[in-house]
Amino acid sequence: MIFKRKLYNKMLQWKQTRQGKTALLIKGARRVGKSTLVEEFARREYENYILIDFSKASKKINALFEDMSDLNFFLMHLQLETGVTLVERKSAIVFDEVQLQPLARQAIKHLVKDGRYDYIETGSLLSIKKNVKNIVIPSEETSLTLNPLDFEEFYWALGNTATPSILRQFWDLRHPLGLSHRKIMRDMRLYMLVGGMPQAVETYLNTNNLQFVDETKREILDLYDSDFHKIDTTGRASQLFAAIPGQLNSNAGRYQINAVLENQDAQRVASLVADMADSNTILLAYHANDPNVGLPMTKNIWRYKMFTADTGLFVTLAFRDKQFTENIIYRKLLSDKLEANLGYVYENMIAQMLHAAGDELFYHTIPNGNNHNYEIDFILSRGSKLCPIEVKSSGYKTHKSLDVFCEKYASRVGERYLVYTKDYQKNGMTTCLPAYFTPFL
Repeated sequence: MIFKRKLYNKMLQWKQTRQGKTALLIKGARRVGKSTLVEEFARREYENYILIDFSKASKKINALFEDMSDLNFFLMHLQLETGVTLVERKSAIVFDEVQLQPLARQAIKHLVKDGRYDYIETGSLLSIKKNVKNIVIPSEETSLTLNPLDFEEFYWALGNTATPSILRQFWDLRHPLGLSHRKIMRDMRLYMLVGGMPQAVETYLNTNNLQFVDETKREILDLYDSDFHKIDTTGRASQLFAAIPGQLNSNAGRYQINAVLENQDAQRVASLVADMADSNTILLAYHANDPNVGLPMTKNIWRYKMFTADTGLFVTLAFRDKQFTENIIYRKLLSDKLEANLGYVYENMIAQMLHAAGDELFYHTIPNGNNHNYEIDFILSRGSKLCPIEVKSSGYKTHKSLDVFCEKYASRVGERYLVYTKDYQKNGMTTCLPAYFTPFL
Protein backbone atom coordinates (compact mmCIF):
# COMPACT_ATOMS: atom_id res chain seq x y z
CA MET A 1 0.00 0.00 0.00
CA ILE A 2 1.09 3.56 -0.69
CA PHE A 3 0.20 5.90 2.15
CA LYS A 4 -0.08 9.68 1.94
CA ARG A 5 2.90 11.19 3.75
CA LYS A 6 3.46 14.80 4.80
CA LEU A 7 7.10 14.65 3.76
CA TYR A 8 5.97 14.47 0.12
CA ASN A 9 5.24 18.20 0.09
CA LYS A 10 8.72 18.98 1.41
CA MET A 11 10.20 16.78 -1.30
CA LEU A 12 8.19 18.67 -3.90
CA GLN A 13 9.44 21.96 -2.46
CA TRP A 14 13.02 20.69 -2.83
CA LYS A 15 12.42 19.81 -6.47
CA GLN A 16 10.88 23.16 -7.30
CA THR A 17 13.36 25.38 -5.44
CA ARG A 18 16.68 23.57 -5.81
CA GLN A 19 16.29 22.66 -9.49
CA GLY A 20 18.93 19.93 -9.29
CA LYS A 21 21.48 22.04 -7.38
CA THR A 22 21.47 19.50 -4.54
CA ALA A 23 20.61 15.85 -4.19
CA LEU A 24 17.76 14.92 -1.86
CA LEU A 25 18.67 12.50 0.95
CA ILE A 26 15.74 10.81 2.71
CA LYS A 27 16.86 9.39 6.06
CA GLY A 28 14.88 7.25 8.45
CA ALA A 29 14.67 3.99 10.33
CA ARG A 30 14.44 0.69 8.49
CA ARG A 31 10.91 -0.18 7.30
CA VAL A 32 9.62 3.37 7.79
CA GLY A 33 8.58 3.65 4.14
CA LYS A 34 11.48 5.57 2.55
CA SER A 35 11.78 3.45 -0.60
CA THR A 36 8.04 3.42 -1.25
CA LEU A 37 7.72 7.18 -0.81
CA VAL A 38 10.70 8.01 -3.01
CA GLU A 39 9.66 5.71 -5.85
CA GLU A 40 6.13 7.12 -5.76
CA PHE A 41 7.60 10.63 -5.88
CA ALA A 42 9.85 9.77 -8.82
CA ARG A 43 6.96 8.13 -10.68
CA ARG A 44 4.62 11.09 -10.25
CA GLU A 45 6.97 14.06 -10.53
CA TYR A 46 9.33 13.02 -13.35
CA GLU A 47 8.97 11.95 -16.97
CA ASN A 48 10.93 8.80 -16.08
CA TYR A 49 13.48 7.60 -13.56
CA ILE A 50 16.12 5.00 -12.77
CA LEU A 51 15.98 3.29 -9.39
CA ILE A 52 19.07 1.48 -8.14
CA ASP A 53 18.41 -0.60 -5.04
CA PHE A 54 21.86 -1.32 -3.63
CA SER A 55 20.51 -4.22 -1.59
CA LYS A 56 20.21 -6.13 -4.88
CA ALA A 57 22.15 -4.14 -7.49
CA SER A 58 24.21 -6.16 -9.96
CA LYS A 59 28.00 -6.29 -9.93
CA LYS A 60 28.02 -4.32 -13.19
CA ILE A 61 26.00 -1.50 -11.62
CA ASN A 62 28.22 -1.37 -8.54
CA ALA A 63 31.36 -1.41 -10.66
CA LEU A 64 30.27 1.76 -12.46
CA PHE A 65 30.84 3.80 -9.30
CA GLU A 66 34.50 2.80 -9.04
CA ASP A 67 35.48 5.33 -11.70
CA MET A 68 33.52 8.58 -12.03
CA SER A 69 36.08 10.41 -14.16
CA ASP A 70 33.90 10.15 -17.29
CA LEU A 71 30.28 11.01 -16.43
CA ASN A 72 29.12 10.50 -20.01
CA PHE A 73 30.40 6.93 -19.87
CA PHE A 74 28.82 6.41 -16.45
CA LEU A 75 25.38 7.73 -17.43
CA MET A 76 25.36 5.94 -20.77
CA HIS A 77 26.11 2.57 -19.19
CA LEU A 78 23.64 3.21 -16.37
CA GLN A 79 20.87 3.68 -18.94
CA LEU A 80 22.10 0.65 -20.87
CA GLU A 81 22.04 -1.60 -17.79
CA THR A 82 18.60 -0.44 -16.63
CA GLY A 83 16.92 -0.06 -20.01
CA VAL A 84 15.74 3.46 -19.17
CA THR A 85 16.39 6.44 -21.45
CA LEU A 86 16.79 9.57 -19.33
CA VAL A 87 15.65 13.05 -20.36
CA GLU A 88 17.74 16.01 -19.25
CA ARG A 89 16.12 17.99 -16.39
CA LYS A 90 13.03 15.79 -16.61
CA SER A 91 14.41 12.56 -15.14
CA ALA A 92 15.59 11.40 -11.75
CA ILE A 93 18.08 8.80 -10.58
CA VAL A 94 17.30 7.17 -7.23
CA PHE A 95 19.99 5.56 -5.07
CA ASP A 96 18.01 3.34 -2.68
CA GLU A 97 19.76 2.05 0.48
CA VAL A 98 22.77 4.18 -0.45
CA GLN A 99 24.57 3.26 2.77
CA LEU A 100 25.32 -0.10 1.14
CA GLN A 101 27.33 1.58 -1.61
CA PRO A 102 29.39 4.44 -0.13
CA LEU A 103 30.97 5.18 -3.51
CA ALA A 104 27.53 6.08 -4.90
CA ARG A 105 27.04 8.63 -2.15
CA GLN A 106 30.49 10.07 -2.78
CA ALA A 107 29.64 10.36 -6.50
CA ILE A 108 26.75 12.73 -5.70
CA LYS A 109 29.14 15.69 -5.64
CA HIS A 110 30.07 15.18 -9.29
CA LEU A 111 26.63 14.11 -10.49
CA VAL A 112 24.93 17.16 -9.00
CA LYS A 113 27.56 19.45 -10.51
CA ASP A 114 26.90 17.82 -13.90
CA GLY A 115 23.29 18.98 -13.53
CA ARG A 116 21.55 16.85 -16.14
CA TYR A 117 19.26 14.97 -13.76
CA ASP A 118 17.87 15.10 -10.24
CA TYR A 119 19.26 12.68 -7.66
CA ILE A 120 17.43 11.21 -4.68
CA GLU A 121 19.02 8.98 -2.05
CA THR A 122 17.49 6.91 0.71
CA GLY A 123 19.39 5.42 3.60
CA SER A 124 19.56 4.29 7.19
CA LEU A 125 22.54 3.90 9.51
CA LEU A 126 24.18 6.48 7.25
CA SER A 127 26.93 7.64 9.56
CA ILE A 128 28.04 4.24 10.84
CA LYS A 129 31.82 4.13 10.44
CA LYS A 130 31.95 1.38 7.85
CA ASN A 131 29.42 3.25 5.70
CA VAL A 132 31.51 6.42 5.47
CA LYS A 133 35.01 4.99 5.68
CA ASN A 134 37.40 6.40 3.08
CA ILE A 135 34.75 8.45 1.25
CA VAL A 136 34.06 12.17 1.04
CA ILE A 137 30.56 12.97 2.33
CA PRO A 138 28.95 15.28 -0.23
CA SER A 139 27.91 18.73 0.89
CA GLU A 140 25.50 18.90 -2.04
CA GLU A 141 22.74 17.10 -0.13
CA THR A 142 19.42 18.37 1.16
CA SER A 143 18.54 16.04 4.01
CA LEU A 144 15.02 15.16 5.18
CA THR A 145 13.94 12.57 7.74
CA LEU A 146 10.94 10.29 7.30
CA ASN A 147 9.32 9.35 10.60
CA PRO A 148 6.64 6.71 11.24
CA LEU A 149 3.11 7.77 10.32
CA ASP A 150 1.89 10.36 12.80
CA PHE A 151 -1.67 10.36 14.14
CA GLU A 152 -3.00 12.44 11.24
CA GLU A 153 -1.29 10.25 8.65
CA PHE A 154 -2.71 7.21 10.44
CA TYR A 155 -6.19 8.64 9.98
CA TRP A 156 -5.43 9.19 6.29
CA ALA A 157 -4.33 5.56 5.99
CA LEU A 158 -7.68 4.52 7.47
CA GLY A 159 -9.39 6.53 4.73
CA ASN A 160 -10.44 9.32 7.08
CA THR A 161 -9.35 12.78 5.94
CA ALA A 162 -12.10 14.72 7.68
CA THR A 163 -11.42 14.04 11.37
CA PRO A 164 -7.90 15.58 11.54
CA SER A 165 -9.06 18.90 10.11
CA ILE A 166 -12.11 18.91 12.38
CA LEU A 167 -9.91 18.27 15.41
CA ARG A 168 -7.80 21.25 14.39
CA GLN A 169 -10.91 23.43 14.33
CA PHE A 170 -11.90 22.31 17.84
CA TRP A 171 -8.37 23.06 19.05
CA ASP A 172 -8.37 26.52 17.46
CA LEU A 173 -11.63 27.26 19.29
CA ARG A 174 -10.31 25.64 22.50
CA HIS A 175 -13.56 23.71 22.64
CA PRO A 176 -14.22 20.24 24.13
CA LEU A 177 -15.41 17.48 21.80
CA GLY A 178 -18.24 16.38 24.07
CA LEU A 179 -19.91 13.18 22.87
CA SER A 180 -17.24 12.65 20.17
CA HIS A 181 -14.40 12.52 22.69
CA ARG A 182 -14.69 8.80 23.48
CA LYS A 183 -14.58 7.83 19.81
CA ILE A 184 -11.47 9.92 19.12
CA MET A 185 -9.77 8.45 22.19
CA ARG A 186 -10.57 4.96 20.88
CA ASP A 187 -8.95 5.93 17.59
CA MET A 188 -5.92 7.17 19.49
CA ARG A 189 -5.63 3.96 21.48
CA LEU A 190 -5.76 2.02 18.22
CA TYR A 191 -2.91 4.19 16.95
CA MET A 192 -0.97 3.47 20.13
CA LEU A 193 -1.30 -0.26 19.48
CA VAL A 194 -0.73 -0.37 15.73
CA GLY A 195 1.75 2.49 15.52
CA GLY A 196 2.99 4.22 12.41
CA MET A 197 5.24 1.68 10.73
CA PRO A 198 3.73 1.23 7.25
CA GLN A 199 3.94 -2.58 7.34
CA ALA A 200 2.07 -2.70 10.65
CA VAL A 201 -0.59 -0.30 9.37
CA GLU A 202 -0.98 -2.31 6.18
CA THR A 203 -1.33 -5.54 8.16
CA TYR A 204 -4.07 -3.97 10.24
CA LEU A 205 -5.93 -2.72 7.17
CA ASN A 206 -5.66 -6.10 5.45
CA THR A 207 -6.56 -8.30 8.42
CA ASN A 208 -8.23 -6.15 11.09
CA ASN A 209 -6.40 -8.50 13.47
CA LEU A 210 -4.10 -7.11 16.16
CA GLN A 211 -2.36 -10.44 16.62
CA PHE A 212 -1.14 -10.31 13.03
CA VAL A 213 -0.13 -6.68 13.58
CA ASP A 214 1.85 -7.74 16.63
CA GLU A 215 3.64 -10.40 14.60
CA THR A 216 4.56 -7.82 11.96
CA LYS A 217 5.98 -5.50 14.62
CA ARG A 218 8.02 -8.35 16.11
CA GLU A 219 9.56 -8.94 12.69
CA ILE A 220 10.55 -5.27 12.54
CA LEU A 221 12.06 -5.46 16.04
CA ASP A 222 14.06 -8.53 14.97
CA LEU A 223 15.38 -6.50 12.04
CA TYR A 224 16.36 -3.71 14.41
CA ASP A 225 18.24 -6.20 16.58
CA SER A 226 20.22 -7.20 13.52
CA ASP A 227 20.98 -3.56 12.72
CA PHE A 228 22.03 -2.84 16.29
CA HIS A 229 24.58 -5.63 16.04
CA LYS A 230 26.00 -3.85 13.01
CA ILE A 231 26.39 -0.77 15.18
CA ASP A 232 27.95 -2.70 18.04
CA THR A 233 28.79 -6.41 17.81
CA THR A 234 28.86 -6.78 21.60
CA GLY A 235 25.06 -6.49 21.72
CA ARG A 236 25.02 -3.46 24.00
CA ALA A 237 22.84 -1.43 21.63
CA SER A 238 20.22 -4.19 21.55
CA GLN A 239 20.24 -4.33 25.33
CA LEU A 240 19.80 -0.58 25.66
CA PHE A 241 16.92 -0.62 23.18
CA ALA A 242 15.15 -3.58 24.78
CA ALA A 243 15.30 -1.90 28.20
CA ILE A 244 13.49 1.29 27.11
CA PRO A 245 10.02 0.31 28.48
CA GLY A 246 11.46 -0.86 31.79
CA GLN A 247 13.56 2.27 32.17
CA LEU A 248 10.55 4.54 31.55
CA ASN A 249 8.48 2.50 33.98
CA SER A 250 11.10 2.86 36.72
CA ASN A 251 10.43 6.62 37.06
CA ALA A 252 14.13 7.11 37.73
CA GLY A 253 14.32 10.54 36.12
CA ARG A 254 16.89 9.37 33.58
CA TYR A 255 17.95 6.35 31.59
CA GLN A 256 20.14 4.41 34.03
CA ILE A 257 22.86 2.90 31.87
CA ASN A 258 24.46 0.95 34.71
CA ALA A 259 21.17 -0.83 35.42
CA VAL A 260 21.28 -2.29 31.90
CA LEU A 261 25.01 -2.62 31.17
CA GLU A 262 27.38 -3.64 33.94
CA ASN A 263 30.24 -1.23 34.67
CA GLN A 264 28.99 1.26 32.08
CA ASP A 265 27.74 4.83 32.31
CA ALA A 266 26.46 7.54 29.99
CA GLN A 267 29.93 8.77 29.05
CA ARG A 268 31.22 5.31 28.16
CA VAL A 269 28.33 4.58 25.82
CA ALA A 270 27.97 8.11 24.41
CA SER A 271 29.06 7.23 20.87
CA LEU A 272 26.92 4.09 20.89
CA VAL A 273 23.79 6.00 21.93
CA ALA A 274 24.58 8.64 19.28
CA ASP A 275 24.64 5.90 16.64
CA MET A 276 21.33 4.56 17.92
CA ALA A 277 19.80 8.03 17.65
CA ASP A 278 21.23 8.36 14.15
CA SER A 279 19.45 5.13 13.20
CA ASN A 280 16.16 6.97 13.90
CA THR A 281 14.86 4.05 15.97
CA ILE A 282 15.01 5.96 19.26
CA LEU A 283 14.21 9.45 20.55
CA LEU A 284 16.19 11.14 23.32
CA ALA A 285 14.74 13.68 25.76
CA TYR A 286 17.49 15.60 27.54
CA HIS A 287 17.30 17.02 31.03
CA ALA A 288 17.24 20.83 30.99
CA ASN A 289 19.24 21.79 34.06
CA ASP A 290 18.13 25.43 34.05
CA PRO A 291 15.08 25.50 31.80
CA ASN A 292 14.84 28.67 29.78
CA VAL A 293 13.89 29.68 26.25
CA GLY A 294 17.25 28.48 24.89
CA LEU A 295 16.63 24.91 26.02
CA PRO A 296 19.50 23.32 24.03
CA MET A 297 21.98 25.55 25.87
CA THR A 298 20.96 24.12 29.26
CA LYS A 299 20.66 20.43 28.37
CA ASN A 300 22.64 17.83 30.26
CA ILE A 301 24.06 15.53 27.58
CA TRP A 302 24.72 12.80 30.16
CA ARG A 303 21.19 12.80 31.55
CA TYR A 304 18.38 11.74 29.25
CA LYS A 305 15.33 9.57 28.81
CA MET A 306 15.10 7.22 25.87
CA PHE A 307 11.96 6.46 23.86
CA THR A 308 11.23 4.31 20.85
CA ALA A 309 10.49 6.29 17.68
CA ASP A 310 7.21 4.41 17.15
CA THR A 311 4.43 3.88 19.67
CA GLY A 312 3.33 0.57 18.16
CA LEU A 313 6.83 -0.89 18.39
CA PHE A 314 7.00 0.35 21.99
CA VAL A 315 3.90 -1.64 22.96
CA THR A 316 5.28 -4.82 21.41
CA LEU A 317 8.74 -4.23 22.88
CA ALA A 318 7.25 -3.84 26.36
CA PHE A 319 5.73 -7.33 26.17
CA ARG A 320 8.14 -8.99 23.79
CA ASP A 321 8.84 -11.85 26.18
CA LYS A 322 5.20 -12.96 26.04
CA GLN A 323 2.95 -14.34 23.35
CA PHE A 324 0.36 -11.98 21.88
CA THR A 325 -2.53 -13.65 23.72
CA GLU A 326 -0.85 -12.81 27.03
CA ASN A 327 -0.45 -9.14 26.10
CA ILE A 328 -3.34 -7.83 28.16
CA ILE A 329 -2.28 -4.31 27.26
CA TYR A 330 -4.00 -4.71 23.88
CA ARG A 331 -7.34 -5.49 25.43
CA LYS A 332 -6.97 -2.94 28.19
CA LEU A 333 -5.93 -0.14 25.87
CA LEU A 334 -8.83 -0.71 23.51
CA SER A 335 -11.30 -0.85 26.39
CA ASP A 336 -9.77 2.16 28.19
CA LYS A 337 -8.73 0.01 31.17
CA LEU A 338 -5.05 0.92 31.19
CA GLU A 339 -3.70 1.00 34.74
CA ALA A 340 -1.76 4.03 35.92
CA ASN A 341 1.44 1.98 36.20
CA LEU A 342 1.36 1.48 32.43
CA GLY A 343 1.29 5.22 31.80
CA TYR A 344 4.74 5.09 30.22
CA VAL A 345 2.96 3.96 27.03
CA TYR A 346 1.31 7.38 26.85
CA GLU A 347 4.57 9.14 27.63
CA ASN A 348 6.30 7.40 24.72
CA MET A 349 3.43 8.29 22.38
CA ILE A 350 3.51 11.97 23.41
CA ALA A 351 7.28 12.01 22.81
CA GLN A 352 6.67 10.67 19.30
CA MET A 353 3.94 13.24 18.63
CA LEU A 354 6.08 16.17 19.74
CA HIS A 355 9.03 14.93 17.71
CA ALA A 356 6.83 14.49 14.63
CA ALA A 357 5.68 18.10 15.05
CA GLY A 358 9.30 19.26 14.93
CA ASP A 359 10.07 19.78 18.62
CA GLU A 360 13.27 18.73 20.35
CA LEU A 361 12.56 16.81 23.55
CA PHE A 362 13.48 18.20 26.97
CA TYR A 363 12.31 17.49 30.51
CA HIS A 364 13.08 18.75 34.01
CA THR A 365 13.09 17.39 37.55
CA ILE A 366 12.88 19.18 40.90
CA PRO A 367 13.83 17.34 44.13
CA ASN A 368 10.95 17.16 46.60
CA GLY A 369 13.06 16.38 49.66
CA ASN A 370 11.90 12.77 50.08
CA ASN A 371 14.38 11.09 47.72
CA HIS A 372 11.89 11.65 44.91
CA ASN A 373 11.47 14.27 42.21
CA TYR A 374 8.73 16.38 40.77
CA GLU A 375 9.06 15.75 37.07
CA ILE A 376 7.91 17.77 34.08
CA ASP A 377 7.68 15.23 31.28
CA PHE A 378 8.26 17.66 28.40
CA ILE A 379 9.08 21.34 27.99
CA LEU A 380 8.36 23.32 24.84
CA SER A 381 9.80 26.71 23.96
CA ARG A 382 7.21 29.05 22.47
CA GLY A 383 8.21 32.63 21.77
CA SER A 384 9.81 34.03 24.91
CA LYS A 385 8.12 31.55 27.25
CA LEU A 386 8.29 27.91 28.29
CA CYS A 387 5.32 25.57 28.05
CA PRO A 388 5.65 22.69 30.54
CA ILE A 389 3.74 19.44 29.94
CA GLU A 390 2.77 16.80 32.46
CA VAL A 391 1.47 13.51 31.01
CA LYS A 392 -1.05 11.26 32.73
CA SER A 393 -2.55 8.02 31.46
CA SER A 394 -5.71 8.64 33.47
CA GLY A 395 -8.38 11.30 33.73
CA TYR A 396 -7.13 12.71 37.03
CA LYS A 397 -6.60 16.46 36.99
CA THR A 398 -3.98 16.54 39.77
CA HIS A 399 -0.75 18.10 38.58
CA LYS A 400 1.55 18.71 41.54
CA SER A 401 4.75 18.58 39.45
CA LEU A 402 3.31 21.17 37.08
CA ASP A 403 2.37 23.44 39.97
CA VAL A 404 5.81 23.22 41.57
CA PHE A 405 7.56 23.91 38.26
CA CYS A 406 5.34 26.89 37.45
CA GLU A 407 5.87 28.37 40.90
CA LYS A 408 9.65 28.01 40.72
CA TYR A 409 9.96 29.39 37.18
CA ALA A 410 6.92 31.67 37.17
CA SER A 411 8.51 34.44 35.11
CA ARG A 412 9.50 31.98 32.36
CA VAL A 413 6.22 30.07 32.01
CA GLY A 414 3.56 30.76 29.40
CA GLU A 415 0.91 28.12 28.75
CA ARG A 416 0.94 25.05 30.99
CA TYR A 417 -0.52 21.74 29.90
CA LEU A 418 -1.78 18.56 31.49
CA VAL A 419 -2.09 15.89 28.80
CA TYR A 420 -4.54 13.23 29.92
CA THR A 421 -7.40 11.00 28.71
CA LYS A 422 -10.45 13.16 29.39
CA ASP A 423 -11.98 15.94 27.31
CA TYR A 424 -10.59 19.43 26.96
CA GLN A 425 -11.10 21.79 29.92
CA LYS A 426 -9.41 24.52 31.91
CA ASN A 427 -8.39 23.92 35.51
CA GLY A 428 -7.33 27.28 36.88
CA MET A 429 -4.28 28.34 34.85
CA THR A 430 -3.68 24.80 33.60
CA THR A 431 -5.02 23.63 30.26
CA CYS A 432 -6.14 20.00 30.51
CA LEU A 433 -6.14 18.54 27.05
CA PRO A 434 -6.76 15.08 25.64
CA ALA A 435 -3.72 13.41 24.11
CA TYR A 436 -5.05 13.77 20.58
CA PHE A 437 -4.58 17.56 20.78
CA THR A 438 -0.82 17.20 21.41
CA PRO A 439 0.23 17.61 17.74
CA PHE A 440 -1.32 21.10 17.75
CA LEU A 441 0.83 22.45 20.57
